[in-house]
Amino acid sequence: MLLSMTGYGKASSTYKDKKISVEIRTLNGKHTDVRFKIPQNYREKEHVLRKLILDSAKRGKIEVSMEVVSSGGGDEYGLNEALFRKYYQALTQLSTELSIPQGDLMTAILRIPNVVIAEEGSISEEEWSVVKAAAGEAIKKLTDFRFSEGKALKNDLTDRVEAIQNILSKVDPYEEERVANLRTRIRQKLDEYMNKEEIDENRFEQEVLFYLEKIDINEEKVRLAQHCKYFMEELSSTANVKGKKLGFISQEIGREINTMGAKAYSHSIQKLVVEMKDELEKIKEQVMNVV
Repeated sequence: MLLSMTGYGKASSTYKDKKISVEIRTLNGKHTDVRFKIPQNYREKEHVLRKLILDSAKRGKIEVSMEVVSSGGGDEYGLNEALFRKYYQALTQLSTELSIPQGDLMTAILRIPNVVIAEEGSISEEEWSVVKAAAGEAIKKLTDFRFSEGKALKNDLTDRVEAIQNILSKVDPYEEERVANLRTRIRQKLDEYMNKEEIDENRFEQEVLFYLEKIDINEEKVRLAQHCKYFMEELSSTANVKGKKLGFISQEIGREINTMGAKAYSHSIQKLVVEMKDELEKIKEQVMNVV
């Protein structure tokens, strides 16, 4: 199963006159980073929520927000009137002295930290059960979303790896051409600087074999094929967290492709190498979004 690192889930439950909503967003991230935006009196349960979410969300940047609103229209927040008055007086005075339009001063002050404060008080076990139920439903929706996105990712990654395998199969026909071209180049250089009578044919064949060994790419082709096969196997594995492993395998794929390019000495093979690199870059981009 492949999970996308980006996802979204939201759920709501009711407790007495309160409507409790939990919203979870996940984004790409190399490391796990959980951030909460919840009412102050729910902070005592933050560590429990964190574990509950991490058990399912696994990796990435995770943003959790909770909203609690009463059915009568009120919410779980109050106004710090003393602080509001202090900001209002100071800003009004500055506005008059500097001839700056006040604009929507009320809204601006309400956005200042600690002007709007959460009501104090601990939550009951019964209320906490309702919160957990909402969080659990939000997590389920998040997982379903990530799984759906993961299917699309898996299909795309499969197509990309198969494209590399297909391009790799096109290299073989150019091997004989490459050997012939190398032999021709060495012969031309010898003819430029030496008389034909001075050329030792046995030595010439030895030099050709020496260079052929230096530019041999059979090992790279075998390893590249193995890495692609391993990548495909990992895509289909039952592990829920595989993004890092796929990233490591893609690095190994890149290493073999680069070595083939360095040893190619063939315009046709170089073109194929470029095509494989293009597919690999798209693979790396997609792997960054895999949990």
